[in-house]
Amino acid sequence: MIGVIQRELQEAICVKKAALALSEKVEKAANILIQSLSHGGTIFLCGNGGSAADAQHLAAELVGRFERNRRALPAMALTVDTSIMTAVANDFGYEEIFVRQLEGLAEPGDVLVGISTSGRSSNVVKAMKWGRENNLETIGMTGEKGGDMAPFSSVLLAAPSPHTPRIQELHITWGHILCKLVEEALFPHEP
Repeated sequence: MIGVIQRELQEAICVKKAALALSEKVEKAANILIQSLSHGGTIFLCGNGGSAADAQHLAAELVGRFERNRRALPAMALTVDTSIMTAVANDFGYEEIFVRQLEGLAEPGDVLVGISTSGRSSNVVKAMKWGRENNLETIGMTGEKGGDMAPFSSVLLAAPSPHTPRIQELHITWGHILCKLVEEALFPHEP
């Protein structure tokens, strides 16, 4: 067991070290979020499975608080309203569950954060495509190749790993860094 534990931790460390090379992309993503929020924009997040949980987690950090006591920020995970999701899936197909919500809620200048370890989740890809076509900034979080989301991402944060657990761990790390940078930029004097 100790060998498995150490191997898993070592792999996680290696992936995060490799991600240091992507720091400028993370900074660019943070600037997109800061720009939108400072002009009254909303941050929308979506994903499936563990990525849906990450979308909800990061929306909670923005609406609630991350490290600073400050006003709530407008952020919404498109994965939480089961009535909307099941109605849209039933009437239009599962691939439309995020697009339909964006059609009703998003405005030009808002940001869509799409999270997919493979970069091929059809409902996230469609949402990212819709976002680009409707003047949203789009931040994609994927695995190492970017998948089908790459061409629809204003900024693509592609985790340097093919291994789903390592990708998901880096996505939440990047998400926490983005929340920290947003808070520091928008609320520099808050404790």
